[in-house]
Amino acid sequence: MDCLFVIDYQKDFVDGALGFSGAEKLDGAIAARVREYGPGRVWFTRDTHSADYLHTREGKLLPVVHCVRGTPGWENYGETAKALKEMGAVGIDKAAFGMDTGDPTVLAALPKEAERIELCGLVSNICVVSNAAVLQSRYPQARIVVDAKLTGSFDPALNEKTLDVLAGLQAEILNR
Repeated sequence: MDCLFVIDYQKDFVDGALGFSGAEKLDGAIAARVREYGPGRVWFTRDTHSADYLHTREGKLLPVVHCVRGTPGWENYGETAKALKEMGAVGIDKAAFGMDTGDPTVLAALPKEAERIELCGLVSNICVVSNAAVLQSRYPQARIVVDAKLTGSFDPALNEKTLDVLAGLQAEILNR
């Protein structure tokens, strides 16, 4: 099965606490890609923190409160949020950069099989690359694909370097 994972396309990463210029421009194209895949073939992750975020390891290294469960910043963004809902996409909340596939809830939410996995969303150099590695480990025979036009970073140079790293991890990079 071919499937799509929309990584952390949430308000706090687009126009909230960790938002950056250009992130909002991905919205229409990501929403269109979600609709192209259609029902039963789309998953999404949500970066999910609690009120004690600043006391976590990540919070000490990135001291910006963001994506606190239940807040507006935690919600998916814009047209993409609508498309995910329309297609009945499966959501996976994660407390770290990559999904915890050892968590029975996460494991139950993942596709049973995958031949091709496309990733898009934010932020390329943190959560997209982390989840590409997680999915590559979970589905070692699947083709991992990242569309360069459907991901981004607050640092364009770091985004380009991350696409190089993804290619080095044997991911197929589209539209570069």
